[in-house]
Amino acid sequence: MKKTKILIATAILGIATFVAIAADHIDAPAVSGGTSDITDFYAFQGENTSNIAFVANVQGLLAPGATGSASFDENVMIEFNIDNTGDNVEDLVIQALARDGKMYVFGPTAPSQTGLNSTVATNAANQLVADITPYGQSAMVASSTGMMAFAGPRDDPFFMDFAQYSEIIGGNATSFNNPGSDTFAGSNVLSVVVEVPKSMIGGTGTINTWVESKRKQ
Repeated sequence: MKKTKILIATAILGIATFVAIAADHIDAPAVSGGTSDITDFYAFQGENTSNIAFVANVQGLLAPGATGSASFDENVMIEFNIDNTGDNVEDLVIQALARDGKMYVFGPTAPSQTGLNSTVATNAANQLVADITPYGQSAMVASSTGMMAFAGPRDDPFFMDFAQYSEIIGGNATSFNNPGSDTFAGSNVLSVVVEVPKSMIGGTGTINTWVESKRKQ
């Protein structure tokens, strides 16, 4: 895979420490409903407490009947950005690109440039290739040099009661119900999950992290 210039297609979703989530379902007009639309970003400590997991979900609100034919866009790169110095500028990136039924993961590695444009880090010391798991099959997880990666469809994990939220915004209610009604129940997303040793991230134990989708230009 040759180095390719990529241009940002969606906005930054979230800045987080080791445990955080950020969500954006069909809220970005420029990419709403498209293959680069990010629905959620999660970053959390792994089951192995020496690791940290990064999760990006794209193409939200997939009905079960449409999930089997959904696929990652080969012209879109998912880029996890990691700031370990506290200046809100990425010091490391993890890049994920789909090709021919596989997800290629590069990094963590220092980016060749920061900001909106990116170049695929094909020379990164840390690289991993994961088979994309088909809908309805058990997760196929790739592992190498302490890293793990998964890519494929999953049930949307985000919970939101939009009907009650609308009632609150409209002044007709003052709080959410317990239990609420999950607007996303039964819908799916395409997930990219990368787990890496914390030693690959560096820093003092607290990081800022965000995710972007970038379309090939």
